[in-house]
Amino acid sequence: MDFKEFMNTAEYDFLRTNKRLGDRIMLLGLGGSYAYGTNNEGSDIDFRGVTLMMPSDLLGLTKFEQYEDAKTDTVIYGFNKMVKLLLECNPNACEMLGLDEEQYLIKSELGQELINNSRLFLSKRAVKSFGGYAGAQLRRLQNAIARDTLSQSGREKHILRSVMNVLDDFNRRYAGKENGSIRLYIDRAENPELKTEIFADVSYRHFPLRDYTNLWGTMRSVVREYDKIGRRNKKKDEDHLNKHAMHLIRLFMMAIDILEKGEIRTHREGDLPTLLAIRRGDYMLPDGTFSPEFYEMLEEYEHRLDEAAAKTELPDGPDMKKVEAFVERINRYAVTGELT
Repeated sequence: MDFKEFMNTAEYDFLRTNKRLGDRIMLLGLGGSYAYGTNNEGSDIDFRGVTLMMPSDLLGLTKFEQYEDAKTDTVIYGFNKMVKLLLECNPNACEMLGLDEEQYLIKSELGQELINNSRLFLSKRAVKSFGGYAGAQLRRLQNAIARDTLSQSGREKHILRSVMNVLDDFNRRYAGKENGSIRLYIDRAENPELKTEIFADVSYRHFPLRDYTNLWGTMRSVVREYDKIGRRNKKKDEDHLNKHAMHLIRLFMMAIDILEKGEIRTHREGDLPTLLAIRRGDYMLPDGTFSPEFYEMLEEYEHRLDEAAAKTELPDGPDMKKVEAFVERINRYAVTGELT
């Protein structure tokens, strides 16, 4: 597919007419499956990019983070927002700097400069950021499989484990505080439609209401995800599960590249046989679960990530003096039109 020709259709006129875009776009490239090389016939076309800030954003009262066009699934970050994401090694942001040359649809001189300086942003933070995204993918897999394959009592145990993970994160944030506690456990159900259900013993005093509601909101979303009514399309669900499984492994691959080689490699050309095999369902069993071979692969990549994290030469965090000098150079141009 000729993506540059596609980009020039009327559907993408906003790229040329919006005052924040046009010749202010530093980078615009492929996103999603087309960026990774794992696309198939049903894959959506996603464009992702970066645009210069307006002078009023830097000197005046306007604020800008990103431009989104839902119809075309296009997201273009303001330069400052992009920098903040890169400083945390956000996977979605990093991917934009690791495309193959032909996958960029727009690349200005400043866009090339951003790519050339990508290593400025790489640090051990990639372990947490990519690991966190991978963990989220794994939970999606586990949750979906649990909904479809476990008994009601088995699902309740799985829900409890998922909610306990949320509660553990919450308790770590408030370590040392003795405002109270939550005890979660499974007992015979009071709900006549269930055999067993999760109960909570809650005791808190003088606890910030917003933090408390955030905790309950997160736990509520976990429970609601399991309690969705109605059967889903089995084939469609399997496709989604295989896609989640593929992205789980892909995230490990990218993180290991960053930690071992100090490079961002979005297009996974050498890894495509493995990734495409996962996507087409080669590792899924007839009952909708994944084979032992898949989990062995997952365990291997988790081990490799741990080793890479231990041996990496990347710093704990970016050199902020160098980052600030680079950001000032780009933003000075955004205001004056001159490079220094």
